[in-house]
Amino acid sequence: MSNSLVEETKRIVAQFDYTDDDLNKGVLEFLRQMNEGLQKDGTSLSQIPTYVTGVPNGTEKGLYMAVDLGGTNFRVCSVHLNGDTTFNLTYSKVAIPKELMVAKTSKELFGFLAKQIELFLKTHHEEHFEAYVRRRRNSKVAEGYEDENIFRLGFTFSFPVQQFGINKGSLIRWTKGFDIPDTIGKDVCALLQDEIDLLHLPVKVAALVNDTVGTLMARSYTAPGKTATLIGAIFGTGTNGAYVERISNLQKTVDGQYDKSTGEMVINTEWGSFDNQLNVLPNTPYDAKLDKDSVNPGIQIFEKRVSGMFLGEIVRLAVVDLYENPNVSLFKGVNSSTHGKKSTTRVGDDSGLFKQWGLDSSLMSIAAADSTPELSGLRQELDSQLNIHSTSVEDARAFKEIAYAVGRRAARLSAVALAGIVIQSGRLKETKDELVDIGADGSLVEHYPFFRDMIHEAFKSIKDIGAEGAERIRIGIARDGSGVGAALIALVAAGMEKKEIEDEIATLKIDAAQKLADAIPSTGKSAALT
Repeated sequence: MSNSLVEETKRIVAQFDYTDDDLNKGVLEFLRQMNEGLQKDGTSLSQIPTYVTGVPNGTEKGLYMAVDLGGTNFRVCSVHLNGDTTFNLTYSKVAIPKELMVAKTSKELFGFLAKQIELFLKTHHEEHFEAYVRRRRNSKVAEGYEDENIFRLGFTFSFPVQQFGINKGSLIRWTKGFDIPDTIGKDVCALLQDEIDLLHLPVKVAALVNDTVGTLMARSYTAPGKTATLIGAIFGTGTNGAYVERISNLQKTVDGQYDKSTGEMVINTEWGSFDNQLNVLPNTPYDAKLDKDSVNPGIQIFEKRVSGMFLGEIVRLAVVDLYENPNVSLFKGVNSSTHGKKSTTRVGDDSGLFKQWGLDSSLMSIAAADSTPELSGLRQELDSQLNIHSTSVEDARAFKEIAYAVGRRAARLSAVALAGIVIQSGRLKETKDELVDIGADGSLVEHYPFFRDMIHEAFKSIKDIGAEGAERIRIGIARDGSGVGAALIALVAAGMEKKEIEDEIATLKIDAAQKLADAIPSTGKSAALT
């Protein structure tokens, strides 16, 4: 690289340096905002109670269902839990007709969803379905089936809802191209259950599921060893985390019923909005411009520095700044890097480099993975993805260094959120050698080279974790939170429902025994039972 390009690249890279001191300040602020969110509503970290009060340990067995309405597709799954941390998954997926995304009534959409569940049962569980139909025809009871023959279903509904029970939640607003005003304020689980009942299907909507909570459940079931998973985290297009919290720390009012016997509840942090106030988060000129030009300025500030949706745009803005610097020759002029022949580097007029969101975050992964002296893989992708022709090695290296700096900062910021929860849990102090398990899903942890390694490196520099604590934190991949995870939450919900019934029966027995005792006359007296 020429001296000016080297110096200016260093100047930009330095702006993304997230120091050990920054890390520790970030963790303290995350802990403060976590606890603020446990005490009241309307805070940066929403800390939403999920009503899920237990996590699986891998020994659970049974057949459960899950459905996932997360965008333009609807997925129906059945999950057979084998009881040995393994499972068998069967699923079907169908596109939502565009006219149903803007239907006049909820019934049109939810009727379609229920019909897909019926088709799935007929296709993949025909024997169970037909046996149920026969029982229903032959039964003298109105419903015509026994409770154990019902599929418990977890409903992953990836739209903003106000939850007020493990299987109750009203829609706050539609997103992702859906617009059915009739649904706003209604319980989406009840809407789906009504349509299921009209088709007389042996299915009960047992749980309303957030996909991050599902990630936690899926990891907890499949994780090796006896350690219960503490956190489920998404580091992909977006970012979020859910974790197991002590109910005693949950000070704000939680409407509805839930099982208090475990002493724990899964909390959905919604950490994408951590530190919207910018108390401690870094704010380079590139971050500020990205936020200003986004559809939601001032919101989801943490997510805009961590998730795959935004990282490519931060890199693009930084690279454009370098490109437009009159003292620097980036992606311009003659170079001799093509087989020793001279060629002219040129940026195409329609290059994504000059368009908002024009640089996909996947290019950062390619840059990080290319360790060849000539950076040939990266240069090829700069040509094919960004229409930057005949890039020199020096130019590619400048791009690689900026992309790495943005990616490393994202990993270290991710460590802030994870470390805050680990410290809050107290698990590192409760035992000397037990692992703290974290389940993670998303393109960054799966495909960005060394992303998890950079998180672990950051853990070592955090005061209440240190090198020893970092060795005990295990980050494992958890896949399919919206499918397997949702089915597991249906399992937990079924267990909670069974416990409620058992508690109710026990209470009735105690009441009956008390009435009987009160009715037995003392010597010489008479009494009548009422």
